[in-house]
Amino acid sequence: MKRRLPFQVKLFLSLVLFSCLLLTLLGAILFHFIDRQLHHDLGQRARVQASEIALMPGLADKVARRDLTGIAQLIQPLRAQSDASYIVIGDVHEQHLYHSESPERLNLPMIGGDNAEVLQGKTIISVRQGGIGVSLRSKAPIFNAQHQVIGIVSVGYLTSYIANINARLLWQAALYGLALLLLLFLFSWLFSRNLKKQMFRLEPRDIALLVLQQKALLEAMYEGVFAINEERQLILINRAARELLAIRQDEKMLLGKPLEAILHVPPGFFDQTESRNRHDQIAVLNQRQVIVNRVPIELEGQESGWVFSFRDKNDINTLSSQLSQVTRYADNLRMMRHEQLNWTATLVGLLQMQHYDEAIRYIQAQSEGAQQVLDFVSARFTSPALCGLLLGKYVSAREKGIELNFDPACQMTRLPPGINETALMSVIGNLVDNAVDATLNAPPPRAPVELYISDRNQELLIEVADRGCGVDDDMKAHLFEQGVTSKPTGDDLAGAEHGIGLYLVAGYVEQAGGSIEISDNAPRGTLFSVFIPYHASHTTGLNHDAFQTA
Repeated sequence: MKRRLPFQVKLFLSLVLFSCLLLTLLGAILFHFIDRQLHHDLGQRARVQASEIALMPGLADKVARRDLTGIAQLIQPLRAQSDASYIVIGDVHEQHLYHSESPERLNLPMIGGDNAEVLQGKTIISVRQGGIGVSLRSKAPIFNAQHQVIGIVSVGYLTSYIANINARLLWQAALYGLALLLLLFLFSWLFSRNLKKQMFRLEPRDIALLVLQQKALLEAMYEGVFAINEERQLILINRAARELLAIRQDEKMLLGKPLEAILHVPPGFFDQTESRNRHDQIAVLNQRQVIVNRVPIELEGQESGWVFSFRDKNDINTLSSQLSQVTRYADNLRMMRHEQLNWTATLVGLLQMQHYDEAIRYIQAQSEGAQQVLDFVSARFTSPALCGLLLGKYVSAREKGIELNFDPACQMTRLPPGINETALMSVIGNLVDNAVDATLNAPPPRAPVELYISDRNQELLIEVADRGCGVDDDMKAHLFEQGVTSKPTGDDLAGAEHGIGLYLVAGYVEQAGGSIEISDNAPRGTLFSVFIPYHASHTTGLNHDAFQTA
């Protein structure tokens, strides 16, 4: 496995390499400018010296007479004061009359081939190969009294001498560059360490992974979540929040905008004089009633924004209704237990008084109907939980004065694959409760509620019929919508359930790929028919076409 360098080391090495490259480039540029400037300055210095020597009094006479000794005596003091590499005097025939560094070249030809312009009376600067090496030199003409060229003065600086000057300057610059490089090393290390500290000692790959995980987590949340900064600008919003608040714009288009431009919030929603944390606060966002929680974002001990999470208030009502279904199921079992205890106490009293004949008749009278129902339910339904629910509903209806009759053809030996046992109990329990309530609201005499459950013909059929107050035709199309109820105003149960029961039934049936039919039950009342196939493809979402009225 290839070992990865830590981010701090990679950043440090990158900064060091870049700094070295930058200093190398600067050194090359500096060398170019220094070399060019040095050549210019030394060329001009050689030019000045050559021109001044050519104008020395007496030099022209000595050159005209070819007085070598006199020329040497005249030039030698100047040579001692000059920083030039050499001084050469030549005649009009380009022969050496004086050479400060090589006396043996006297009367020998001058080398370089750059004397033509000088013999024409011009002062030049050139780089040529001379007798002692390549040099940067300046040549000036020597004029006689008649202003005729009779000789040449050459003052030069060897390129090796110039190179030594460049090397000395570059060495000094290199020392400063090394000190600068050490400072850059220190800065790079401190900068990379501080940056790693601000990144919580995490690698960029780990940070990217955390960002992706956070985004996936937010998108997977059922609750809506959004966050704002101190200026109340949106910095985060997940998919559930956009769907719940009916925001059609993409997340990228929303980020950075003021929250007030995206959401319609109630007055005082951002009042900072209240508690920093808010839990289970009911508010209206975008004309939708929600339950909101608020948590501050703290950075270095100071608030830098807030995170809001919320859920639709109707979802809480739905959960409350589901919980009430479980509560009613438990209440039904308690009713059965209470009735059984009363029956047992009466029987014990008769036995203690030795009224055996009355006890036998009491047992026969009490157990005849209940035992028949128990035997019927146990024989026709294989689910113990469903048997308990049906017995509980039977007892509960009897206590309310309503008979719950089971069709003799009832049978269910298996569950459809699209619905679980809990959901099926919620469907049957809600339909039976709805039928019992409708019967209680009808004028006497109160007819029995009839229940038929069958798993024949490759589908589960559930029919619940009552002879209650019935359902208006205008309401049938909306009866399965959340918050819609057919119960009369002021009904306690209807007020508690908020029209959730049939909404839950519709949701469970739709998820199982089934359908519901509502029809009038002659001579009065309503018949609910639920069809759940055993081989149906599951669907998601609410499909109103699955609910039909007959």
